Amino acid sequence: MNNFSFQNLTRLIMGKGTIARLSEEIPAGKKVMITFGGGSVKKNGVYDQVKAALKDYQTVEFWGIEPNPAIETLRKAIALGKEENVDFLLAVGGGSVIDGTKLISAGLLYEGDAWELVQKGSATHTVPLATVLTLPATGSEMNNGAVISCRETQEKYPFYAHFPVFSILDPEVTFSLPPYQIACGMADTFVHVMEQYLTKTGESRVMDRWAEGILQTLVEIAPQIHENKNDYQLMADFMMCATMGLNGFIALGVTEDWSTHMIGHEITALTGLTHGHTLAIVLPGTMWVLREPKKSKLLQLGARVFGITSGTEEERIEKTIQRTEAFFRSLGLTTRLHEENIGTTVIEEIEKRFNERQVHFGEDGLVDGKTAKEILERVR
Repeated sequence: MNNFSFQNLTRLIMGKGTIARLSEEIPAGKKVMITFGGGSVKKNGVYDQVKAALKDYQTVEFWGIEPNPAIETLRKAIALGKEENVDFLLAVGGGSVIDGTKLISAGLLYEGDAWELVQKGSATHTVPLATVLTLPATGSEMNNGAVISCRETQEKYPFYAHFPVFSILDPEVTFSLPPYQIACGMADTFVHVMEQYLTKTGESRVMDRWAEGILQTLVEIAPQIHENKNDYQLMADFMMCATMGLNGFIALGVTEDWSTHMIGHEITALTGLTHGHTLAIVLPGTMWVLREPKKSKLLQLGARVFGITSGTEEERIEKTIQRTEAFFRSLGLTTRLHEENIGTTVIEEIEKRFNERQVHFGEDGLVDGKTAKEILERVR
């Protein structure tokens, strides 16, 4: 196990009716800016619950944080927050709303353009924020990371600020989610875990088993959720998979990858394809192209998660990759670029960007522009 220092500062509040606890968790006297996405919270009752809980607070609302939150939108939120002198933020939505609100929390205390913070990669001076999660996927409700886009330049970069003070997870709010959003959230969660698991063997039995438990749970509950997305226990398990998959716990003392995410971010920036969907396309290609350096972990994944124990090592690895892709397809997602009308122009642009930035992603730094192109050609 590698050395590490770890602290997660987010209080997780899970269960039915927990949105009502907002008034107990947000300090009295705070002026709260509530951030939202496109308006689905007004249809499923979440908005009314939030407003009822905050009836004794001064509140300001900002609407319209889009999937893959854009700096162009977030600048408007920052300007409103400064004008209104807000001193607490509440993100009500999925990962995009929460990610965007993390940048708002830093931008409110920054004199320059917030895109400078994104390019820098982090900020330490922020306004406190909390979340009400409505779409499980990114784990942003219990980590300090975000991903911010710029529509003008078609760029998308990670950004780090402070952890939410607390996050409320009520599985009942997920019942109204469209099947595609659930599918993309499951794919995102699955690949988050894989980025922290599919690296080196022998680093931590505890983290391996923890990661495998999340993967096994996703594989088990996915078809059941497809049949009944209003099952409280199933959606509670889904929510916890997403949160535990990227709150830092399964990464303790182990090597991480993240090359699939870096490639996926570029696809989203260039085409607009939903983030979780891009990962379902890219991951099988990453597994195939890097099957030799990832050989031992691929065999372990196949045996422990998919029950693949017979055949030669090469046959077992191939079956493991096929089962992974089959899982994504069972969610209703495509797993080839051409199925989303994405062709060589996008592949070549990603290769060009990686080369210009001289990046080397992955646990061994093997994913440069050339390797990224090979991965994408594999799933074209």
